[in-house]
Amino acid sequence: MGDRMATPVEIGLRYLSLGYRLRRVVDDGMTAGGLSLARTKVLQVLDRRGAMRQSSLAEELGHAPRSVTQSVEALEREGLVHRTADPEDGRSKLVSLTTEGAKALAAGTAAGERVLREVFGMLEREQLMDLGKLLDAIDAGLGV
Repeated sequence: MGDRMATPVEIGLRYLSLGYRLRRVVDDGMTAGGLSLARTKVLQVLDRRGAMRQSSLAEELGHAPRSVTQSVEALEREGLVHRTADPEDGRSKLVSLTTEGAKALAAGTAAGERVLREVFGMLEREQLMDLGKLLDAIDAGLGV
Protein backbone atom coordinates (compact mmCIF):
# COMPACT_ATOMS: atom_id res chain seq x y z
CA MET A 1 0.00 0.00 0.00
CA GLY A 2 3.04 2.25 0.08
CA ASP A 3 3.23 5.40 2.18
CA ARG A 4 -0.24 6.69 1.40
CA MET A 5 -2.99 6.08 3.88
CA ALA A 6 -5.39 3.34 2.87
CA THR A 7 -9.07 4.18 2.65
CA PRO A 8 -11.69 2.51 4.85
CA VAL A 9 -12.96 0.67 1.75
CA GLU A 10 -9.49 -0.68 0.92
CA ILE A 11 -8.93 -1.83 4.50
CA GLY A 12 -12.44 -3.31 4.65
CA LEU A 13 -11.90 -5.29 1.45
CA ARG A 14 -8.51 -6.48 2.70
CA TYR A 15 -10.12 -7.54 6.00
CA LEU A 16 -12.86 -9.47 4.18
CA SER A 17 -10.31 -11.22 1.96
CA LEU A 18 -8.12 -12.12 4.92
CA GLY A 19 -11.13 -13.34 6.89
CA TYR A 20 -12.12 -15.59 3.99
CA ARG A 21 -8.57 -17.00 3.73
CA LEU A 22 -8.39 -17.58 7.49
CA ARG A 23 -11.73 -19.38 7.48
CA ARG A 24 -10.49 -21.61 4.65
CA VAL A 25 -7.25 -22.44 6.50
CA VAL A 26 -9.17 -23.24 9.70
CA ASP A 27 -11.71 -25.33 7.77
CA ASP A 28 -8.93 -27.24 5.99
CA GLY A 29 -7.23 -27.96 9.33
CA MET A 30 -10.48 -29.07 10.91
CA THR A 31 -11.44 -31.22 7.93
CA ALA A 32 -8.04 -32.92 8.11
CA GLY A 33 -8.89 -33.61 11.76
CA GLY A 34 -12.13 -35.27 10.66
CA LEU A 35 -14.84 -32.61 10.91
CA SER A 36 -15.35 -29.44 8.85
CA LEU A 37 -16.01 -26.06 10.42
CA ALA A 38 -19.64 -26.06 9.21
CA ARG A 39 -20.31 -29.52 10.62
CA THR A 40 -18.60 -28.57 13.87
CA LYS A 41 -20.95 -25.61 14.23
CA VAL A 42 -23.98 -27.91 13.96
CA LEU A 43 -22.60 -30.18 16.67
CA GLN A 44 -21.66 -27.19 18.87
CA VAL A 45 -25.25 -25.93 18.86
CA LEU A 46 -26.56 -29.39 19.77
CA ASP A 47 -23.94 -29.73 22.50
CA ARG A 48 -24.84 -26.33 23.95
CA ARG A 49 -28.64 -26.49 23.58
CA GLY A 50 -29.39 -30.22 23.77
CA ALA A 51 -31.96 -31.98 21.59
CA MET A 52 -33.84 -29.58 19.37
CA ARG A 53 -36.07 -29.42 16.31
CA GLN A 54 -34.31 -29.22 12.97
CA SER A 55 -36.15 -25.97 12.24
CA SER A 56 -34.80 -24.43 15.46
CA LEU A 57 -31.32 -25.69 14.62
CA ALA A 58 -31.55 -24.04 11.18
CA GLU A 59 -32.69 -20.79 12.78
CA GLU A 60 -29.88 -20.89 15.35
CA LEU A 61 -27.30 -21.43 12.61
CA GLY A 62 -28.85 -18.84 10.28
CA HIS A 63 -29.15 -21.41 7.50
CA ALA A 64 -31.98 -22.52 5.25
CA PRO A 65 -33.89 -25.49 6.68
CA ARG A 66 -33.12 -27.58 3.58
CA SER A 67 -29.33 -27.18 3.95
CA VAL A 68 -29.53 -28.08 7.64
CA THR A 69 -31.62 -31.16 6.80
CA GLN A 70 -28.91 -32.31 4.38
CA SER A 71 -26.19 -31.71 6.99
CA VAL A 72 -28.15 -33.50 9.70
CA GLU A 73 -28.82 -36.47 7.41
CA ALA A 74 -25.10 -36.77 6.64
CA LEU A 75 -24.19 -36.45 10.33
CA GLU A 76 -26.79 -39.09 11.19
CA ARG A 77 -25.38 -41.53 8.59
CA GLU A 78 -22.01 -41.16 10.33
CA GLY A 79 -23.54 -41.75 13.75
CA LEU A 80 -22.75 -38.26 15.06
CA VAL A 81 -26.37 -37.19 15.61
CA HIS A 82 -29.62 -39.02 16.22
CA ARG A 83 -33.07 -37.96 14.98
CA THR A 84 -36.33 -38.90 16.64
CA ALA A 85 -39.94 -37.85 16.17
CA ASP A 86 -40.86 -34.78 18.21
CA PRO A 87 -43.42 -35.98 20.80
CA GLU A 88 -45.17 -32.59 20.63
CA ASP A 89 -45.33 -32.49 16.82
CA GLY A 90 -45.05 -35.75 14.91
CA ARG A 91 -44.18 -33.89 11.70
CA SER A 92 -41.01 -32.49 13.28
CA LYS A 93 -37.76 -34.24 14.11
CA LEU A 94 -35.67 -33.71 17.21
CA VAL A 95 -31.93 -33.82 16.63
CA SER A 96 -29.51 -34.76 19.39
CA LEU A 97 -25.79 -35.30 19.70
CA THR A 98 -24.58 -38.89 20.09
CA THR A 99 -21.58 -40.01 22.13
CA GLU A 100 -19.64 -40.38 18.87
CA GLY A 101 -20.78 -36.89 17.89
CA ALA A 102 -19.42 -35.49 21.15
CA LYS A 103 -16.06 -37.19 20.50
CA ALA A 104 -15.96 -35.84 16.93
CA LEU A 105 -16.86 -32.37 18.21
CA ALA A 106 -13.99 -32.46 20.71
CA ALA A 107 -11.54 -33.57 18.00
CA GLY A 108 -12.79 -30.99 15.49
CA THR A 109 -12.64 -28.20 18.06
CA ALA A 110 -9.09 -29.20 19.03
CA ALA A 111 -8.01 -29.20 15.37
CA GLY A 112 -9.48 -25.72 14.82
CA GLU A 113 -7.83 -24.40 17.98
CA ARG A 114 -4.45 -25.79 16.82
CA VAL A 115 -4.72 -23.86 13.55
CA LEU A 116 -5.74 -20.66 15.34
CA ARG A 117 -2.84 -21.01 17.81
CA GLU A 118 -0.45 -21.40 14.88
CA VAL A 119 -1.81 -18.39 13.00
CA PHE A 120 -2.26 -16.01 15.93
CA GLY A 121 0.61 -17.44 17.95
CA MET A 122 3.08 -15.60 15.74
CA LEU A 123 1.76 -12.29 17.08
CA GLU A 124 3.25 -10.73 20.18
CA ARG A 125 1.03 -10.30 23.24
CA GLU A 126 0.72 -6.55 22.63
CA GLN A 127 -0.24 -7.13 18.99
CA LEU A 128 -2.94 -9.59 20.07
CA MET A 129 -4.31 -7.06 22.55
CA ASP A 130 -4.29 -4.32 19.87
CA LEU A 131 -6.04 -6.64 17.42
CA GLY A 132 -8.63 -7.50 20.06
CA LYS A 133 -9.34 -3.79 20.61
CA LEU A 134 -9.65 -3.17 16.87
CA LEU A 135 -12.05 -6.09 16.50
CA ASP A 136 -14.10 -4.74 19.42
CA ALA A 137 -14.29 -1.34 17.69
CA ILE A 138 -15.37 -2.90 14.39
CA ASP A 139 -17.94 -5.06 16.17
CA ALA A 140 -19.35 -2.04 18.01
CA GLY A 141 -19.46 -0.08 14.74
CA LEU A 142 -21.64 -2.73 13.13
CA GLY A 143 -24.35 -2.08 15.69
CA VAL A 144 -25.93 -5.45 14.93
